[in-house]
This record gives sequence, C-alpha cells and structure tokens, in this order.
Amino acid sequence: MEYSQPKSAYVHVPFCRHRCGYCNFSVVAGRDDLIDDYLAAMQAELSLLGAPRTVATIFLGGGTPTHLDSYSLARLLDMIGEWLPLSSGGEYSCEANPEDISSECIRPLADAGVNRISLGVQSFQAKKLRVLERAHDAKIAARAIQVCRDHGMDVSIDLIFGAPGESLDAWRADLESALAVEPDHISTYGLTFERGAAFWAKRNRGELHDVGDDVEARMYELAIDRLTDSAFEHYEVSNFARTGKRCRHNETYWLGESYFAAGPGASRFVDGRRETNHRSTTTYIRRLRDGQSPVQEVDDIPLEARIRERFVFAMRMLDGVNCREFQATTGVDPRAMIGEQLERYVSLELLEFQADTIRLTRKGLMVSDSIWADLL
Repeated sequence: MEYSQPKSAYVHVPFCRHRCGYCNFSVVAGRDDLIDDYLAAMQAELSLLGAPRTVATIFLGGGTPTHLDSYSLARLLDMIGEWLPLSSGGEYSCEANPEDISSECIRPLADAGVNRISLGVQSFQAKKLRVLERAHDAKIAARAIQVCRDHGMDVSIDLIFGAPGESLDAWRADLESALAVEPDHISTYGLTFERGAAFWAKRNRGELHDVGDDVEARMYELAIDRLTDSAFEHYEVSNFARTGKRCRHNETYWLGESYFAAGPGASRFVDGRRETNHRSTTTYIRRLRDGQSPVQEVDDIPLEARIRERFVFAMRMLDGVNCREFQATTGVDPRAMIGEQLERYVSLELLEFQADTIRLTRKGLMVSDSIWADLL
C-alpha cells in the first residue's frame, strides 16, 4: 500500500487560560511566559520540513490558539504560511474559545487565510457550563459566532452531552440553542472521564457521577434525530454538517491519508509511519532549542495493522467503506479481512452490507467503539 505526500497539516498550540476538568490534552495553563520560546521551537520544527509543503487543509488546534495575543498569533500564522502554504480553495481551521473571540483576535486569522473557526462552546446552559468549568455564557458564545460570521468564516461548534447532573431535557435545550445560532457544523461528544484529568479523580472520590450508558445513548440518539431533522448531514459518528460544510481536515484522518503535524504532543502520519512529539511543552521547547528531535514515540505500523486501522477509521464515516474502492487503494478486500466479524455484526444488525459497501447501522452507531476495538 502506497501513501501520497501529505496534503494536510495539524499545528498544536498548548496554551490555555485554564485547564478544564475533563481535559487530558497536551495543555499548559498559566504559562504565558513560555510563548516566545514555544514560537522559536515551532520555527525550528517547521524548518525540519526542509522546504515549504503546500497543503489543502490546515488545522490549528490546542490548547487554545486564540489565547495568544494578536502579535504572537500573527507570528505563528506567518510561520505556518511560510512552511505550509495553503493551496487555492483550501480549508484553514482554527480552534477558539468563545470568550477569546473579538474583531482584534479574528483580524490576524482572516489576514492569514483562516476560513473556518471551531468554537469550544460545549453548552449554552449556565449550570452545565459551570460544571464543565467553562468561562463563557450563552450570550458570549452567540456573539463570538456572529463575529466569526461577520469576517466571512464558516463556524463549527463543539457540544458535550452527558455532563454530571444533565437531564435529557437539558440536552434537548442545548440542541435547540445550537440550532438557533445557525452554525455550519456541529460536533457532539459524550463526556469522557480520562485518566489524568481532574474529573477522573473527582469521579473516583464520588464528587462527580456520570449519567449512565442508557441516558447517554438516548442523548446521542436525540442529537442525531434533531440535527438531521434540521438539515444537518450526519456524516461521521460525532459530526454533523450543513451541505458542503464537512470538516475536510478531519476527513484526512478518517480516510487514512497522510498528514504533517507540529507542536507539543502532535502526531504526524507520513509514509505509514506515525511519530508523536513529546507532550510536555517545556521538554518540546528544550529539545528543539538544543537541536534535538521533538519526537518521543515512533510507530512503524505493520502493513496488516495499517490496513485494518485505515478500514476502522473509514468506518466512522456514515458513508461506510466501498469494498471495491478499498481494495483498489490497499490491495485488500475488507470482506476477506473481517469475514467472520462482518457476518456476525451483520447478523446482530450492527453493520449492513449493501452494494459492495459496509456501513454502520443506527443500532451499530450506539456501540461503535466496541466494534472498532474488535476489528483492530
């Protein structure tokens, strides 16, 4: 199986005002003193590309890229523009928190070609926002969306369901609030308690309680029904888009394509090889300052594992996997690769197989994580 040169790039900005209790990403809060050193390290890492690499999608994530002041943000965007120029018609996404959005913040993004903002709204409900340790409210979120739209940007919002104490009616209200602000794209995620995050310890101490699998499943189904009824396309397990507004960058991951990445904790996938940078921002800075590689983990994925992984990621898409197209790309017919499992999951009505395409059923969507673990 051959891989083309990457046409996508991810750049990680680790800085945040506050680390939310559910967050287990590579993030530093209250360390703005590191920003200049981080920018120097980023310049050093991007220069390892050797020459500018034109890409079709860029995703600036974090952390909170918009936590940087306008001068620092412009410096970072200039570096990215130098080493990772965006092709004509490309998608350039930037994550942001609603409370950071202003015309002053948006201007350098717009000038650099950013055309899509991914807002960490998470909720419009005051009580739930307090539980999730978010700093904005519904009015701030709505205003941020309007500012982005005024600057000609597509707007995607993230929503979390299954927060401690959340009811089905409260989640329904969140969905209605989200629809009212008319985003182009909505991502919905069930709250997870990640080891190493503050919420993990609080749950273990009995200070927080999850809503339970049954309630969470009902919330997920409610999101599917309400958003698709409102003309959003449910195109990936957790993602919904207006016509023509899918996240093209994330489709790179789901379709098993190659991509560049830079920044603390960032993972790149080039020529079938996955490399992950050190998660510690200070270690990342130190290594690049000393002329060392920032890479902490290298995974040369065996061919069979690569093909299985590619299949599983593609199955997250509601379009499913066309067996003929998959075989033309990888040399492997997925029906032969997962024959017994396919037969079992079809009999359980978790997968369906029609017109050479394997896809999740509605029932399968509810338990997809367990299916992926089995297929890998």
